[in-house]
Amino acid sequence: MSGQTRYTFEGLLHKYTNAMKGWQFRWFILNPETGELHYFLSETEKNQKPRCSIYLAGAVIAPSDEDSTTFTVNSATGDMIKLRAADARARQEWVDKLRAITEMYTRAIASSHPPLPPRERSSTSIRNPVAKIEVLDAFANCREHLNKAEKHTVALSQTIENSSLNLDPDLLVLKATAHATLHTLNECLNILYLYI
Repeated sequence: MSGQTRYTFEGLLHKYTNAMKGWQFRWFILNPETGELHYFLSETEKNQKPRCSIYLAGAVIAPSDEDSTTFTVNSATGDMIKLRAADARARQEWVDKLRAITEMYTRAIASSHPPLPPRERSSTSIRNPVAKIEVLDAFANCREHLNKAEKHTVALSQTIENSSLNLDPDLLVLKATAHATLHTLNECLNILYLYI
């Protein structure tokens, strides 16, 4: 583990609960041993069972454009939590640490459960330069479509954030799902690229 992912990281963050209750302080613990983000009602409860645990493999950690302190954790299961740090520096520290753990666990899953059986390097498609060019063209085409989708996702996020309904739970789920889906598709394409 790198220095970024070796130690437990914890602290106080605001968590957006709902339109009625708004933002509330919660104690968060990032556990690099399990790849989970836990939260508790307060620091005094941290030795008890967490109120919620989010497994970070495949998650998308997204700083918000609305201000310099807010960010979201969008899990691969579709769960999303919206958090606010004390200041921009604290947000960056949380985002960096969350992304490091997320990447570590996502890579571990990809390497231990490859989506395709390993291909023989002596296969005819690899030796045939025309076939390889066709495969590379297909990958380039996929990448182009993903880049377009990314632009649409950014536009969608900005539209939601600039809307008076920016805290609507359904729109927040839509935004989180769009980010998580795009991230997952990019990861899948990267994994497939290893097999050509």
